[in-house]
Amino acid sequence: MSEYTLNVKDLTKTYNAGKPGEVRVLQGVSLAVKPGEVVGLVAPSGAGKSTLLHIAGLLDSADSGSVAIAGTDMTKLSDRKRTAVRRDTVGFIYQFHHLLPEFSALENIVIPQLANGVSDTAAQARALDLLDRVGIADRASHRPAALSGGEQQRVAFCRALANEPALLLADEPTGNLDPDTSDQVFDALMGLVRDTGLAAVIATHNLALAARMDRQVRLTAGVLEMI
Repeated sequence: MSEYTLNVKDLTKTYNAGKPGEVRVLQGVSLAVKPGEVVGLVAPSGAGKSTLLHIAGLLDSADSGSVAIAGTDMTKLSDRKRTAVRRDTVGFIYQFHHLLPEFSALENIVIPQLANGVSDTAAQARALDLLDRVGIADRASHRPAALSGGEQQRVAFCRALANEPALLLADEPTGNLDPDTSDQVFDALMGLVRDTGLAAVIATHNLALAARMDRQVRLTAGVLEMI
């Protein structure tokens, strides 16, 4: 068993390589995250934090370097196996909730579990438990349009954790909310993370929120540094 849930080494990524206007987004980025650790990734818009999260979560590939999840080097796996790891081991949260509008809050959390082979009874029980942890179990039957922005994002958090991932990657998860709601929703997210003991990398431009995480790193001009 690896000491780290996520271990990326010497990642490089360039868009339009060799062409006029090429952009070197990542320049030898390395980051290791232990189980139960929450790392705040601070970067201005356009600095490459989304690219880093997508590569770490196997949604994109680096030009060079390696990504290991739970001790397994992902760069050596087939696309099919990488997809399986992404489904079973990685949870994603984005700035916008991307909930399925025709389904209730509960159903949005149940569906990914059913796709992963969980029984309907067990999936509903876990969904209700997760909704209860973030304080909106009474909104389980409501569709996204009937939920506030903060409630929608809490449902998105629950969905990301539905299949009990080992790694959570969040890209500006409260960036679309007002300051008061952002604080409340962030508290809910941190409660879920602490309860489950997973490793998490949370990208934010909010330095106050980043300061509440275990440690902070800053991505500037393609280089990652400790804050």
